[in-house]
Amino acid sequence: MENKVHHVILSLKCNKLFMLLCFIISSAIPLGYILHLERSLSDSTHVYEYVSHGWFRDGAKWDDVDRRFLVSYLEGGVGEIKVGDDGDVAEVEEERTIVKDPDLAGNSSLGLVIDRPRNRLLVVHADVIGNRFGALAAYDLSTWNRVFLTQLCGPGDGKSLADDVAVDGDGSAYVTDAKGSKIWKVGVNGEVISVITSPLFSHKGWYKNLVALNGIVYHPNGFLLVVHTMSGALYKVDTKTGEVKLVKVVGGGSLRLSDGMALVSDREVAVAGLTSGRMVESRDDWETAEVVGSYRGPAHRLATAATVKDGKVYLGYMFGSYEFHKRKHVIAQAVFSEKMSGAR
Repeated sequence: MENKVHHVILSLKCNKLFMLLCFIISSAIPLGYILHLERSLSDSTHVYEYVSHGWFRDGAKWDDVDRRFLVSYLEGGVGEIKVGDDGDVAEVEEERTIVKDPDLAGNSSLGLVIDRPRNRLLVVHADVIGNRFGALAAYDLSTWNRVFLTQLCGPGDGKSLADDVAVDGDGSAYVTDAKGSKIWKVGVNGEVISVITSPLFSHKGWYKNLVALNGIVYHPNGFLLVVHTMSGALYKVDTKTGEVKLVKVVGGGSLRLSDGMALVSDREVAVAGLTSGRMVESRDDWETAEVVGSYRGPAHRLATAATVKDGKVYLGYMFGSYEFHKRKHVIAQAVFSEKMSGAR
């Protein structure tokens, strides 16, 4: 009985602290402005709204075979949101947890990518607070059994933050380090093949390296496109040689404060970030590029992921909302501005 009472008291204290934190945060942002953003989101674009088990989500990828979104939890784990035949989430469906790896308890689940030819999901797990652990895990898409777990960094390796992941045609994975400015290359069976580094990954000014390499996608022409969050630099990385080139962004705006990315076509990449979304296009195999469109969604939710569903770009957001005793998250279509010249 004493233990039960202690548990209740502790729960009340935690709830009070949480309510106080919510009050402080919400007081800093005008409520009317937040309501305006929420209304404009639902009025101007297609939104998937779902009930969640937690407040924070990071990665979001569309699985076109099983017609579902897969989302990663900052508290650790992966969930799915099934989409009906009519293209909508049935009312406000609750996410279903499909991965909760006990060997990774205490770590966040961040970037994820579907490796359909090998019927598996690759997920990055990391210690986002202490930056003392990072790993890549693969899970079977049918059974959710773990295929491999590869530690990328540990307490003795310095500060690292394994963040996002891409996979090439051979099944090799590439994981960005948002703290240590490098890319781990992991083989199809989970072995660490190499670490890709370059002086181009570091920028002058300590503040420009607070969050370094982040979003990453694989291009079928045999290279990676990687964005540097604080500087907005975009890189082209050869997967065979590890050669790194800086993609010259020739116009249309900056890529600063970028996060997750999605390859829309050979010439187009969608980039999520603080300003919600940007479409980037290249006409010379990514030697140069231009920001050709932008989308301003609910800035207070913070877009962290981009994915493509049925030819349209959707953004996943980090922060959920609280409504009628339920936590709610959104995945919203990015309707880009008319100044786009080539993006679809």
